[in-house]
Amino acid sequence: MARNRVRFTSLLALSAALALVTGCGSDSDSGSSTKDGKHPHDGKPVVVATTTWEGAFAKAAGAEDVTVIVPQSVHHAPDYDPKPSDLAAVAKADFVLYAPFEPYAEKIKEAAGSDAELVEVNLDNDADNATAEVARLGKLFGTEDAAAKWKTTFDTEYATLSKDLKAAWPGGKSPAVVTQVFTAWSAKMAGVNVVGTYGPEAVTPAQLAQLSRKKPALVLDNAHMSTGTVLPDSGAKQVKIVNYPGEDLDLLPVYRKAAAELKGALAS
Repeated sequence: MARNRVRFTSLLALSAALALVTGCGSDSDSGSSTKDGKHPHDGKPVVVATTTWEGAFAKAAGAEDVTVIVPQSVHHAPDYDPKPSDLAAVAKADFVLYAPFEPYAEKIKEAAGSDAELVEVNLDNDADNATAEVARLGKLFGTEDAAAKWKTTFDTEYATLSKDLKAAWPGGKSPAVVTQVFTAWSAKMAGVNVVGTYGPEAVTPAQLAQLSRKKPALVLDNAHMSTGTVLPDSGAKQVKIVNYPGEDLDLLPVYRKAAAELKGALAS
């Protein structure tokens, strides 16, 4: 729990700084606002996402103006300390996307004095969840057509990746797999036999014994929350699965990379 504590004292100073910046605008600047005080965006939503994961969901849903707050190099988002530029971005946003495990999102919005709509996103790359969340965001943004087009592309590629992984099963049989709870989506894509899950906490001795008795061929590890070797001396090959998209905010490479990692592990 200690890792989830976020320093909010700096937000007060940052919000004060932002107030000075926004307060220095000339009278002519106010002419760019609509009557309700919001800035016009030509029908295109301005989105601020806490991480590339939410940002990728927003882009898939059809958002074109997406700003990500937490740098990709920060593996544990709740540890990030927001900067004045982050608050400035939130102040201009129509929507702020966040996840439940990022408790500072609403604090950022409050400090920035934004009228943006705060939207909680279910960050799970399970195919059903991903397509449902993209469709929901598309409806919220008014970009349903773009979201539907993305789903068509996603469904086609996902089906191809899944088929290739099933073809790589050793001896044509689904291998036994243990997976971290946040990487179960990749096991589902591969169609493997999940015999146990663990995490996000470290594996206890009792869990270790229980999972080892399942004799899994593979252990799927969350690259962003790794607890080290999960089942040492079990003979199981451990595979790291990456959940977060890159700076291009493209979800599809996440599935491609996971498929490549899994296919390599199955082949060995």
